[in-house]
Amino acid sequence: MSEFRQMIPDDFKGNPFTMIGSDCMLVCAGKKDGSVNAMTAAWGGMGVMWGKNVAYVVIRPQRFTKEFVDESDSLSLSFFAKGNERMMGYMGSVSGRDEDKISKMGLTVLKDGETPYFEQAQTVLICKKLYAQDMKADCFIDHEPDKKWYPAKDYHTLYIAEIEKILVK
Repeated sequence: MSEFRQMIPDDFKGNPFTMIGSDCMLVCAGKKDGSVNAMTAAWGGMGVMWGKNVAYVVIRPQRFTKEFVDESDSLSLSFFAKGNERMMGYMGSVSGRDEDKISKMGLTVLKDGETPYFEQAQTVLICKKLYAQDMKADCFIDHEPDKKWYPAKDYHTLYIAEIEKILVK
C-alpha cells in the first residue's frame, strides 16, 4: 500500500462535485471509548467559510455514524478509487449497530491523532467540526427538495468542518 503524504489546500486539485457526488466517500468518526464507525455519503461540499477551508456533510438522525460524529470533535472524509462500489454500497446499507462492517469489508483504520480514516482511501480530509445544525422544513425556500427527499421528515443534520489536513497517495 502506498503511504499518504500531506498536501496543502491551495495545491489540492480534487473536484468536489465528482469526489462527493459520484465517486466513493466514507464519513468516519470515533467515540471516546475507541470505537469507530463510518457511512457512505454522496451529499456535501467543500469551500471557504469563516475564513477557513471547510467541508460540509449531512447525516440523517437514524444513522449510527451520527452518534460518532456528534460525540467527536473531528471526522474524516475518505475518498476511494473507482472499483469500490460494492464496499461503498455495503457501508451505506448495513448499520454498524448490527455488525462490524468495517472489518467485514476489509478496511484498515488508521488515525491522525484521534481522527480515524482508512488506509485503502486515495484521498483523506481530516476535519475539525465547527458547526452543526438540524435542517428544518420551514427553512426550505424551494419546497421541492423537502417533498422529494424528506417524506418521513427525517431531516439531516448539517455539519461544517474545517479541513485541517489533506492526505493523498
